Amino acid sequence: MSEQSRRPRRPAKPYRRPQRDPVRILAFEALRAVDERDAYANLVLPPLLRKAREKGDFDGRDAALATELVYGTLRRQGTYDAIIAECVDRPLREVDPPVLDVLSLGVHQLLGTRIPSHAAVSASVELARVVLGDGRAKFVNAVLRKVTQNDLDGWIAKVAPPYDEDPEDHLAVVHSHPRWVVSALWDSLGGGRAGIEELLAADNERPEVTLVARPGRSTAEELLGEEAAVRGRWSPYAVRLTEGGEPGAITAVQEGRAGVQDEGSQLVALALAGAPVEGPDEKWLDGCAGPGGKAALLAALAAERGAVLLASEKQPHRAGLVEKALHGNPGPYQVIAADGTRPPWRPGTFDRVLMDVPCTGLGALRRRPEARWRRRPEDLDNFAPLQRALLRTAIDSVRVGGVVGYATCSPHLAETRAVVQDVLKQRPETELMDARPLLPGVPELGEGPDVQLWPHVHGTDAMYLALIRKTG
Repeated sequence: MSEQSRRPRRPAKPYRRPQRDPVRILAFEALRAVDERDAYANLVLPPLLRKAREKGDFDGRDAALATELVYGTLRRQGTYDAIIAECVDRPLREVDPPVLDVLSLGVHQLLGTRIPSHAAVSASVELARVVLGDGRAKFVNAVLRKVTQNDLDGWIAKVAPPYDEDPEDHLAVVHSHPRWVVSALWDSLGGGRAGIEELLAADNERPEVTLVARPGRSTAEELLGEEAAVRGRWSPYAVRLTEGGEPGAITAVQEGRAGVQDEGSQLVALALAGAPVEGPDEKWLDGCAGPGGKAALLAALAAERGAVLLASEKQPHRAGLVEKALHGNPGPYQVIAADGTRPPWRPGTFDRVLMDVPCTGLGALRRRPEARWRRRPEDLDNFAPLQRALLRTAIDSVRVGGVVGYATCSPHLAETRAVVQDVLKQRPETELMDARPLLPGVPELGEGPDVQLWPHVHGTDAMYLALIRKTG
């Protein structure tokens, strides 16, 4: 018998079950839903959190961490992808998407949070063991240990091209936006490095929750009684929750007397409602009303003046959301499911018309960070005919002396000024109004007559508004 065979064998290490971490498993599930189903995190995450709380798995701190992991990972996905690509031995497209999600969550914990490195790696490997298996957990461990060799600034210096050589690609990597989005936003701002850097950085900040007190049903004073609530910057109906919080737990929100609504959206509705019209002011239209936030504010403002709002939405399920948002309005209103390009109402019916058209949503990247990775330049061509058709409908729908508001949640020039200019060239019976005086107290509104709001300037989504009067 050989010497080696006489040596006692070391006992095999007993198999250890992976530790289930409810917070990180939930974050992983949310990222998979975003990737596999093209879901939006702001729609997927709340029911997952609610279910976890009902099961007793989560407390408030757990929910906050899960939310940060999901949104932080999505916002910085472009930067993290560039870093991960430096740490793997294959093209990133050959890494299975679930593995990439675990890696991205791990990189965010390492480079974007205060979680200690050893804890971030350990938690990520345990998550990989649970959702991917032991074999791929070893791969995750190896990659994340390479990531620990630098902090975020060190990695950016390594993976981002120098600004002087390629400004757009540098900004795309540093601020985690697709290059074409960087270029488009830069054009909309009108040049200059400082402005675009501030805007891209603002897109990656966690936005405050903003509430709207619906007139005649609630007041800002009522909402200011909530914890960490402060007044909005610009809208008299806006209240900001500076420490996040759960809007659904607020009584006025539960009862529909208040809602969650970005202040930029409130300003669009207020500007349209405040625009001077010639003659009667009795019939208002929201021609793209879903999911109902602006319609609810407009309906409340209309009720104060004895006017009636018709809220029209093409998709029946979204029309149902509008009906829910308007339920309990202090005055009469009507909600219908109708195609705004083939409207069932007669031309010249309305005194005021809002047309907040479908768009790329590039103005709301703070709230929907995954949209930056989902959108493509060709989406602009797909939206363009619809946007122009809806603006033409709005002009047809308003009477002489009435006002149309054309709005988008995008600052892209192809969705804003280009649409307005193209349509108005063919409509000599219209004129652009100066929208800026209708946003009193709001600074830096540009040369007009239209208005573009910005996250880094106004603290709002990048809403665009043009006001058009029908003159003949």
